Amino acid sequence: MPYQREDSPVWWVSYTDSSGKRVRRTTGTTDRKEADALEAKWKLEAHQIRQWDKPPTRSFDELMLEYLRATQNDKRSHDRDLNSAKRLKPFFTGYELGTLKRSQVRAYIEKRKADDVQPGTINRELGLLSAAINYARREWDWDIPNNVEGARLREPEGRVRSLEVDEAERLVECAEQLKRAPYLADFIRLALNTGCRRDELLRLEWSRVDLKNNLIHLAGANTKSGKRRSVPLNQEARQALLNRARSRAEHSPASPWVFAHKDGQRVQSVKRSFSTACEMVGIVDFRIHDLRHTCASWLVTAGQSLHSVRDLLGHSTVKMTERYAHLSPENVRAAVLVLDGVSRNGHADKQKALTGDR
Repeated sequence: MPYQREDSPVWWVSYTDSSGKRVRRTTGTTDRKEADALEAKWKLEAHQIRQWDKPPTRSFDELMLEYLRATQNDKRSHDRDLNSAKRLKPFFTGYELGTLKRSQVRAYIEKRKADDVQPGTINRELGLLSAAINYARREWDWDIPNNVEGARLREPEGRVRSLEVDEAERLVECAEQLKRAPYLADFIRLALNTGCRRDELLRLEWSRVDLKNNLIHLAGANTKSGKRRSVPLNQEARQALLNRARSRAEHSPASPWVFAHKDGQRVQSVKRSFSTACEMVGIVDFRIHDLRHTCASWLVTAGQSLHSVRDLLGHSTVKMTERYAHLSPENVRAAVLVLDGVSRNGHADKQKALTGDR
């Protein structure tokens, strides 16, 4: 019978496994009915293995429950994984993974496409299922096939939406008028001038801000790529941090967070206030992540190399940065002009050598 421990709200079970050993195991759920069902399943499997040496069946529900529990502390994308799992569950609940076929995966894809879901979102959802299956095969020795692997859809070219300088200035001015979000203007300034992601800024601690050397140090645990990097500060970005430092000194000097409320608690989201500021300016189809695109676009337009922009943004490869290449046609033009000299000199010299002309 499931039981709860004093230090945990989830249900645990105790039963004898196929080898006769007493096992105490968490169900990973706070729902008593789910715990009862898992206990019954595990006991039946142990009995079948003892009596008939039958391999245990593995269900989608069991996989997701175990995988999300196992990775919740070491995956930066856990919240996104939970959301993907919620989308997968209505379709795959009840499926035994040993019999899951590619045709069923394709049926899921078609259903999501019929719901007008974008290819990138479908890929993330199936990516979670594929990662969970591979994890179970590698870490738990589950003998299950992975018929999800290789089912990715082709995604359209990455979105690039950026602001002109005057639009950005008006956006900051409107953000300064939002009294209920006094941090928003500095958030926008910092995003535009560092190219940092939303969570890299909202989770930024003062211990990683070096105003003496004008740097922000991002640890691997705080970046999407998992690699640490240092982001230089220009005057505009530095001023935004100084504004936050003054607010901290006045309201919550003990708070570790750069973007904090007056009580010192971390700002969890700026989505609503950002949307309001955009509406005030008349900016449409513009997301928080587009501040990062704007920073990159400005840099490339100003003549900075794609490799420099890649390093600043923390892209793992230059391929992600290549979406901004069209903003720097002069660099390509200069490269093509070099061929004029090769064509006139190199080709002409080669012809002379072949004909014997002197």
